[in-house]
Amino acid sequence: MAIVNSRRGNSRNVEIRCMTRVRRMYGVRSTCRRRRRLRTVAAFGAMLALTACGFRLAGSDSLPGVLARPYLSLKDPYTDFSREFEHQLKNSGATLQLVRANSTATIDVTKDVVVQRTLSVSAQNIPTEYELTYTVTFTVQGTDKELLAPQTISLSKDYSFQENILLAKEHEADILRQQMARDLVSIAMRRLTSLK
Repeated sequence: MAIVNSRRGNSRNVEIRCMTRVRRMYGVRSTCRRRRRLRTVAAFGAMLALTACGFRLAGSDSLPGVLARPYLSLKDPYTDFSREFEHQLKNSGATLQLVRANSTATIDVTKDVVVQRTLSVSAQNIPTEYELTYTVTFTVQGTDKELLAPQTISLSKDYSFQENILLAKEHEADILRQQMARDLVSIAMRRLTSLK
């Protein structure tokens, strides 16, 4: 019984050796290496192309010196926009102040609202499509003058509604609102970096 097993093992070893020789003969290994090298060169080339055209990650622009220690006045600190805005300011190097008197400037968010509007209804008068509109207004006040006049930015997105999958659609609305808040923060940050 042991002899049969060893023969089977030997025949497998012979097959493996033969396959290895075939691979070497036809250059299978070198083809794999070439493909890996090509992928590496392509990735490196894409990275160079992006940096050459001036591409930078969102939020990578530095804030002007006047916004180094801002006081952030929020209408509601718990909205999606407020939390994301505070996070992005800190990521950009700003040291948020707890007292207005210690700050170099005041960023005042005076409006932060989400409005949901019905776009269409079914024959049974049940809403089938909604539109979400997220609107934010902010201004920047220096120690002695207004640095940025009131800026109102707004985004709208629509989504379909089905009563039989209510929880999924409510989750979709939450995701849309969070994405809109991130987009609004990106726009606001670009306007703040333009104060240089």
